[in-house]
Amino acid sequence: MSPAVPARALAPYPLIVFVAFFAVALPLPVLSQHVHEGMGFSLFTAGWVIGLQSLGTILTRQWAGRMTDRSGSKRAVLLGLPLAGVSGLACFVSTLIADPVPALAVLVFGRLVMGPAESLVLTGAMTWAIARLGAARTGLVMTWQGIAIFAALGLGAPAGLFLMRSFGFAGVAAGMGVATLAGLAVVLPLRAVAPLARGVGASFLGVLGLIWRQGTVLCLSAAPQALLGAYVALHFASRGWEGAGLTLTGFGVGVILVRLLFSHMPDKVGGRRVALVSLAVEALGQGMLWLAPGPVLAVLGATLTGAGVSLVFPAMGVQVVRRVPAASRGLAIGSFSAFFDAALGLSGPLGGLIAVVAGYPAVFLAGGIACLAGVALLLSGGEEGDERPEARPGA
Repeated sequence: MSPAVPARALAPYPLIVFVAFFAVALPLPVLSQHVHEGMGFSLFTAGWVIGLQSLGTILTRQWAGRMTDRSGSKRAVLLGLPLAGVSGLACFVSTLIADPVPALAVLVFGRLVMGPAESLVLTGAMTWAIARLGAARTGLVMTWQGIAIFAALGLGAPAGLFLMRSFGFAGVAAGMGVATLAGLAVVLPLRAVAPLARGVGASFLGVLGLIWRQGTVLCLSAAPQALLGAYVALHFASRGWEGAGLTLTGFGVGVILVRLLFSHMPDKVGGRRVALVSLAVEALGQGMLWLAPGPVLAVLGATLTGAGVSLVFPAMGVQVVRRVPAASRGLAIGSFSAFFDAALGLSGPLGGLIAVVAGYPAVFLAGGIACLAGVALLLSGGEEGDERPEARPGA
């Protein structure tokens, strides 16, 4: 198969993820403003409204994976996208309610619904693409799904700000609906693949026993990303440095550039080897942030952190897919992704505790230690999971 053929075959699935996460990203930069200034609630309440979607996502990852295995990837996506539309509709309806308390209740419902929508679309699109292109291209599939997510979040946030300034929060909600309709237009013409576990109940604990090491490595590698986003601006401010935003730009450049240049490496040389190198680079970046005497080195450290974290998800994802039977692939991917969600949820409060006790630089030292713990965990597992897909029946 020529390189152009897989590209054409792969393209619809990152596009599905892009439009879904564009809908996710649209309200993120304006929700706190809308809830606090527009509806009159506290910033604490606004923070909870923002975080509810992540809670909904974590709680539904396993369910979305099991449904994908039993009902098929296309059906999972065709349920997830309308749920995202329901989320946008609820956000829109909340703007029509004069009383702030019931308006907030409707908005909270919309935020919660977006959680299972995200789980279904991401798990469904990923397993669909792997089924169409073959398990040997798992790393490529996961790499491009990640690029689609980063692109959607990067473009959706400014688009949400524009819609908020131009049309208010109702315009943001309408934009969410338009994005989900665009996603349905991509999905409907695509050929479905047969469910892999028709009528079979996959064991969650059994799958977890096969992938816990890869999931834990993913969790440890994602912690520095969460810590960087939460505390780098405060770190810069405490030192009197300018340009904190450049660290996030550098991080994003590192992620995208490495994925564009080396997306084939997990499939070619094995996930474990790629993850070991990636974690070492990420640890170096965190060390530079910890010891940086000025903003230039800190930005370079953030860029290296992005370059390091870039391929850990697809690298560990390759191992996950190769370690589980094909009939449990959706459940495995959903469970594996939940480790990433857990890292984002736990790193913020733990980082805050570290910052209070030892200062902001120690936050990045902790991030580097997490990366090194990931390296130790991989080394303790030997070569497990690096076998080729054809070596494991049903993979």
